[in-house]
Amino acid sequence: MRSTTRLTTTVVGAALLLGCVSGPAASHPAEGKRVLVFSKTAGFRHDSIPDGVAAVRQLGSEGGFTVDATEDATAFTPKNLRRYDAVVFLSTTGDVLDAAQQRAFEGYIRHGGGYVGVHAAADTEYDWAFYGGLAGAYFQSHPAIQPATVDVEDRAHPATSGLARTWSRTDEWYNYRSNPRDRAHVLAYLDESSYTGGTMNGDHPIAWCQNYRGGRAFYTGGGHTKESYTEPAFRQHLLGGIRWAVGDAQADCRPENGYRPLFNGTTLDGWKQAGPGSFEPDGDGTLTSSGGMGLLWYAASGFSAYSLKLDWKTVGDDNSDVFVGFPPSDDPWSAVDNGYEIQIDATDVPEKTTGSVYGFQPADLSKRDRALNPPGEWNTYEIRVEGERLRVWLNGVRINDFTNTDPARSLADGHIGIQNHGADDQVSFRDIRIKELPAKGD
Repeated sequence: MRSTTRLTTTVVGAALLLGCVSGPAASHPAEGKRVLVFSKTAGFRHDSIPDGVAAVRQLGSEGGFTVDATEDATAFTPKNLRRYDAVVFLSTTGDVLDAAQQRAFEGYIRHGGGYVGVHAAADTEYDWAFYGGLAGAYFQSHPAIQPATVDVEDRAHPATSGLARTWSRTDEWYNYRSNPRDRAHVLAYLDESSYTGGTMNGDHPIAWCQNYRGGRAFYTGGGHTKESYTEPAFRQHLLGGIRWAVGDAQADCRPENGYRPLFNGTTLDGWKQAGPGSFEPDGDGTLTSSGGMGLLWYAASGFSAYSLKLDWKTVGDDNSDVFVGFPPSDDPWSAVDNGYEIQIDATDVPEKTTGSVYGFQPADLSKRDRALNPPGEWNTYEIRVEGERLRVWLNGVRINDFTNTDPARSLADGHIGIQNHGADDQVSFRDIRIKELPAKGD
């Protein structure tokens, strides 16, 4: 688990900012994070910038990070940037940094710094290729301010985990010069049928994240209006993006394409319950375990080579598993005896705790601990099976690489399932999806 220390938020002018003692992030108060809000404009200037700065200041007070704010680009020096865990480009426009300042910021990102782009951050530094890659896409045009429906694609990332599957709000909706989907991990996209003026042919990302050149980058297209910064859902969206950028929360921000849902959030078509207990979908697209010990398994088909992704959350010290590679059966113990289980349990022995191939191989515990979000927050597993090799990623970090050598078992063909462990264990799952991979030799 990680904790944060609540600190008083400070907003300072450029002279005070540059006069502070500089040092590495480790010199901050225990577990405290520091964020720089940068809002210089060399083109159109949004009148919502003061509201945005005030909102980030309040979010810092609530979220345990210190905030400095400036419009002076001379703050972009290697020494000064080392003081910050993330830099928020808040509706910046045009060319805001000179060549030396750009080099300093590139070095900051390459050494693990965080970037948060808000709205017109995509209307910034068109001639600086590094920045374009960091932001993910450049602004092209926008229609009039109007209501639209945002479809939330990733509901495990802290920027979107508190949102429903659809989010209706009013803002100025940007069109972008390119689609970032192949380069970044899309968190939410616009339903172009819900408003007028969208030009991205029905695939219109509006918020995304990525691991970029050694650093973390989050962008949201919202935030044009003053009202955005008093809207609770948007404030939580922005806070979640900042928390991820500074490293206080973990998420899988690798590009994700080609997956299809096995659980679509509403019905359990194709699934069967083996043994006692159950999983019931709620109105928010979440499956939560009840009773046990049983297994909800996907009976519609088995799989051979695939990448399985799913989001999961515990309440406390709860127990569950994801089973793979087992034959069809109405007996849940058949999966135990014939398949492999990827464990969810925070406090068991290494070969039986979160990320382990239960009873066979522990996770890399140091990587697991850095990648794991605490109870109450969502985590994402990727379980990739190719031949007899099984690999596990937790929030985008590979934590296990296991090869089956048991002739009585095989990963090369079988079903997948999730366990309801017992009445005292409550584990929730969302967005179970799969991408079938070419078999070896294809």
